[in-house]
Amino acid sequence: MTKSRITVLATGGTIAGIAGSALRHDYRPGQIDIAQYLSTVEGLGLEAEFTGHQIANIGSEDIGPKVWGPLHSAISLAIADPACDGVIVTHGTDTLEETAFLLDLTLPTDKPVVLVGAMRPADAVGYDGLRNFANAARVAGDGDAAGRGVLVVMGDRVFAARDVRKVRTRSTDAFRGYPRGSIGLVTPSALDWFGAPWRRGEAARFVYSDQLPPVVILYAHAGMDPDLARRIVGKDQRGVVIAGVGEGNLPNAVRNILIERRRDGVAVVRASRVDEGLVDREPEDDANGFIAARALNPQKARILLQLLLAEGVVDPAAMQTTFDGR
Repeated sequence: MTKSRITVLATGGTIAGIAGSALRHDYRPGQIDIAQYLSTVEGLGLEAEFTGHQIANIGSEDIGPKVWGPLHSAISLAIADPACDGVIVTHGTDTLEETAFLLDLTLPTDKPVVLVGAMRPADAVGYDGLRNFANAARVAGDGDAAGRGVLVVMGDRVFAARDVRKVRTRSTDAFRGYPRGSIGLVTPSALDWFGAPWRRGEAARFVYSDQLPPVVILYAHAGMDPDLARRIVGKDQRGVVIAGVGEGNLPNAVRNILIERRRDGVAVVRASRVDEGLVDREPEDDANGFIAARALNPQKARILLQLLLAEGVVDPAAMQTTFDGR
């Protein structure tokens, strides 16, 4: 059997973390470099040949544009290489969903791109990283993985980047998909898809930009001081995503401040702090110039809004069409 040729781009995280004790809770992420990691992977007997590159070696709480730019460039080079069948990105889990969504919006769908992480460091009892990596290798080497956008593999499940979200702080079953659940089940020896690819041959939806406009997330809560919104959402912000209560609701005093900011040209997206559920348009959104995030959580809504603003899209109706269709 011909082995898949997979490029592995490492960014650090728990999957490359060390605690110094098999029983210790705290640990240091990003301690194992990709050469050392792949030397361990070689002992698994996977049906793949790996080429590794270290993009960063940090906890994912510190990942942002300074890592996204080199990572995006490296993935683009890999998927353009005829000698590469697929790409795996090792990544910390805290911001994995944001990196996956950004890549999903800015990469073509010709070859599989799979993000994978771990919930336990490499020297912990029950380390899940090697199994997750073996699963990711099976997905990245599967021809049917292409045409589904960027994928995330965690806990024997395959998720689409748009749907995936981290929902638990410690469990190895820490990720869930919404509105779709997992789109496939995977083990190191088997892969089952729940349906056919839906994005075959699709070009990147957005051009990647290293200069993403400033967009802040404002978290709504009971007894919220409207002056907080005034301070956080300054006129220098290009956009704001409100992590609203319930279906994207917010106190009237805060709403009035955001209406003022909208008149100053700041884009306003209503999302929800609730884990699951749609945020639909409300009657006042047209008059206020607000956008409803639909199924996107606040952190993903922020990334989509940044990409829209980077491409010069400022009309709320055009933005809403994109949020509805993505």
